Amino acid sequence: MTEILEHEAVVADGYGEPAADPRLSLDLLVWDAPNIDMTLANVIGARPTAASRPRFDAIAAWFVDGAGDAEVEACVFANVPPQHAGSLQRWVEALRSFGYAVFARPKTQPDDDIDQSMLDHISVRTHSHDLRRLVVFSGDGRNFAEPLEDLARGGTEVVVVAFSEVAGYAISSELIRFIDIEDVPGAFAAPLDRVRLDALPPDGAWLRPTKSLRDAANAFTARRS
Repeated sequence: MTEILEHEAVVADGYGEPAADPRLSLDLLVWDAPNIDMTLANVIGARPTAASRPRFDAIAAWFVDGAGDAEVEACVFANVPPQHAGSLQRWVEALRSFGYAVFARPKTQPDDDIDQSMLDHISVRTHSHDLRRLVVFSGDGRNFAEPLEDLARGGTEVVVVAFSEVAGYAISSELIRFIDIEDVPGAFAAPLDRVRLDALPPDGAWLRPTKSLRDAANAFTARRS
């Protein structure tokens, strides 16, 4: 019986440590790495580079600053294709050195995803702690809109941080607070190559194409042939 109870205590924690005192107030950050990386590529119209990716140390400082006396926990959820395991190792170790726990799952099939793992961990923390604030870095409304709004109805402050171009579910919600990731102080070393429709300059702005006109025409012709 003792062994069963010990096993349940370990399972109850998202990354293998005994569940904490349920009276502790917690601010939790969860980061959907595949979604943020994909949407970053979409908004800048190019593959992200080291210079254009978010600075996790600056984001940690912003998150902790807003937590007050609450306990803080930040977790990054990542898919790891076997062929990229070596190149992702340094990234994972850098995250851990900034204070983030990392949940890494092998991606061996196209539909392998970490969304449910994120939701499971959030559920664990709602039972193991008094979840005061939840900050979700993801533009995925299909999987997160309903459970996040349910948490907000229960009294948790829910904040979604993503790109305004792809996070309509959070922007339109009356229960969720939305922050554009580029508005987090220091999140990027330099301004991203994007023009936000929610922050246009008074005189307007040109939005450059993300694909050449000839490439788009060729793709259309190929689909018709």
